[in-house]
Amino acid sequence: MSGFLLMGFSAKPELELFLASLFLVLYMVAVTGNILIITTTSMDNSLQSPMYFFLKHLSFLDLCYISVTVPRSIYTSFIHSGYISLGECIMQCFAFTLCAEAELSMLTVMSYDRYVAICLPLRYEIIMDVRTCVLGVLSVWISGIISGTMHTAAIFSMHFCGSHIIHQFFCDIPQLLKLSCSNEFISDIGVSAFLSFVAFLCVAFIGHSYIKIFSTVLRMPSAEGRAKAFSTCLPHLAVVILFISTGVFEFLKPPSDSGHFALDILLTIMYTVVPPTFNPMIYSLRNQAMKAALRKVFQKGQA
Repeated sequence: MSGFLLMGFSAKPELELFLASLFLVLYMVAVTGNILIITTTSMDNSLQSPMYFFLKHLSFLDLCYISVTVPRSIYTSFIHSGYISLGECIMQCFAFTLCAEAELSMLTVMSYDRYVAICLPLRYEIIMDVRTCVLGVLSVWISGIISGTMHTAAIFSMHFCGSHIIHQFFCDIPQLLKLSCSNEFISDIGVSAFLSFVAFLCVAFIGHSYIKIFSTVLRMPSAEGRAKAFSTCLPHLAVVILFISTGVFEFLKPPSDSGHFALDILLTIMYTVVPPTFNPMIYSLRNQAMKAALRKVFQKGQA
C-alpha cells in the first residue's frame, strides 16, 4: 500500500471548487483571528495574567488544529487530485489527534484557572504562579503527544483492505477504521477507550469547576462583581461548549452508507473547522479587556 485517495468535499468539480474557496475564506478568518489574539496578548501589558497566557496558547493550538486538515484539503481540491501518501496520512492522523487532545486539555487547565480566580481569589497569585502556568502548558502538549502516538500506532498497525478510498477531506480515523481488515479494528478499541475515559475526566472536571464558579458568582453581593466574573467566564464556557458539542459528533454521528457521505463531511466540519474559526470571535466579543486591547493594536497599526 502506497497511500489513500481522499474523495474531498464533492464529486462535482464546480461544487468542489466553490467549497474549497469557502474553506479558504474560513481558514483565513481563523488564522487572522488567532494571530490577532496571540499578538494582542503578547504586546499588551494589561493582558499578562495567567488567563491570557493560556488564551494565547489556546489560539496557537487552534492555528495548529485547523492547519492540519484544511490547507491540504484546499490544495487537493484545486489540483483535482485526492491522493495522499501513507506517510502524509500517518503524520496527519498524529497531528490531528495531538491537537484535539491538547485543546481539550488546555480548556481543562483554563477552567481550573477560572475556578481559582473566582472561588479562591486571595490565593490566586500564589496558586497560579509562573511555574504552575508553565507546567500546565507543558502537560497539555505532553498529553497531546502521548494521545497522538498511541492512536496513530494503533490505527496503522492494522492492515487495510479494499479500495483505500477515504470518503473525507482528510485522513479521518473513523474512515480509516472502515478500511481495516475484518476484526483488526479491535486493536484500536483499547486505545480509544482509554482516550475516551481521559476525555470524560476532562469534561467532568470542567463541569465541576463551573458548578463551583457559578455557585460562587451567584452569592456575590455586588452586581458589578457578578458582571465582571461572568465577563471572564462566559467566553471560556462558550468555547468549551462549542468544542465539546462539536466533538461529540465524532462519536455520535451515524455510519453513512454509500451515497450519503455528505453527512459525514458536514459533521466533521463541525468539530474541525468551526471551533478554531469562532473561538477568537467569542473571546473578542465577550471580553471587554480583549476588545480594549484589540482597539489599541489597530490604533497603533493606523498610526
